[in-house]
Amino acid sequence: MPGVAYGRYPVVVAFTVARVDVDEITGRLSLRFGPSVAEWCARVPEQAADAAARWDLTLGDVMPPGASSVVVACARGDEPLALKLSPDPVFLASQASVLRHFAPSGRVPAVLAEADGEVLMEAVRPGTPADELETPPSPQEWADLVTALHTVPTGGGPWLSLRARCEEAYARIGRRLADPAVAAHITERTWTRALSRCRALLDTQPQVLLHGDLHSGNVLDGGAPRGLVAIDPRPCVGDPCFDVVDYALAAAGRTGVTARATAVATASALDPDRLHDWCRALAPMNAIAYLDDEAARTELLTLAR
Repeated sequence: MPGVAYGRYPVVVAFTVARVDVDEITGRLSLRFGPSVAEWCARVPEQAADAAARWDLTLGDVMPPGASSVVVACARGDEPLALKLSPDPVFLASQASVLRHFAPSGRVPAVLAEADGEVLMEAVRPGTPADELETPPSPQEWADLVTALHTVPTGGGPWLSLRARCEEAYARIGRRLADPAVAAHITERTWTRALSRCRALLDTQPQVLLHGDLHSGNVLDGGAPRGLVAIDPRPCVGDPCFDVVDYALAAAGRTGVTARATAVATASALDPDRLHDWCRALAPMNAIAYLDDEAARTELLTLAR
C-alpha cells in the first residue's frame, strides 16, 4: 500500500470536524478493521485535539491516506511534526518500536512521543514520496538507503522471518488468481513456479534486518544531505536483496527491470544474479498491480516465465 508522506502539507491553526472527512476515513479503515471501526473514526477529531493539548501542538490537515491509520500534519512552535492515530494501538506501538530500532540508520522518521493509539513523529522534509518524484531515485540513492537500514543489528525485537512473510504473501495474494481478470494473465503454473523460486532463495538466504515493505510509496525525499527516508516498516529477517527487489521491478515497462536490477545490485554490493532471481520470483505478484499497464505487465510476466 502507498505510504504516508509525513510532512508535505501546510500546518494551519485550527482543526475542526469540518476539516476531517469522517466518511472517507471510515470507508478506508473499514477495509482493514471492519465496519465496527466507524465509532473510532468518529472520535478522530476529539482524539487529535486531546493529543494537541497534551503535546502542545498546532494541528493542520489530515495527510494522504494509509491503510491502518490517520496521520495529521501538525507543529510545535516552528517544528513541523506528524501525529499518527490508529484504532489498533498494539500495531501502532509495534511500529513505533521498529522505528526506534531503525533510528541509528538516520533513514526513518524520529519518534518523539507515544500514547495509547497515538504516535508523534518528526515530519520528513520535503517529504515527497519516491513514486511522485519527477525523477525517480537513482540506483545509488536506493543503495545508500538500504545499506544504511541494513547496518542496524537484528537483535532487539521479535522479528518474523522473511520465509514467514513470503509464505503469507503468496497465500494471500494467490487467492486473487480466482479473479478472471487476474487469471487471464497469470496461471496457477506461473504462480507455483514463482513460489518455488522464492522458497529456493529462502533456503540459502543471508540474514539482515529488513524494512520488509520497501516500495517507492514507502520512501520519502528527505532532502540533502539526509537522502531518502523509509516509512511504515514491516520488519523481518532475511535476504538483503528483498529490500531492493520492489525498486528493480518498478522499472518494468519503463527503463527495464534487468538494467535497474544490475545497477542497484552493483551499487548495493549485492549479488546481481541473486537479485535477478528475486525479481523473477516476485514478478507475478507485482504484475497483479499492473494489469492495466500492458508494457509493465508484459515485462513482468516475461520475467516470471
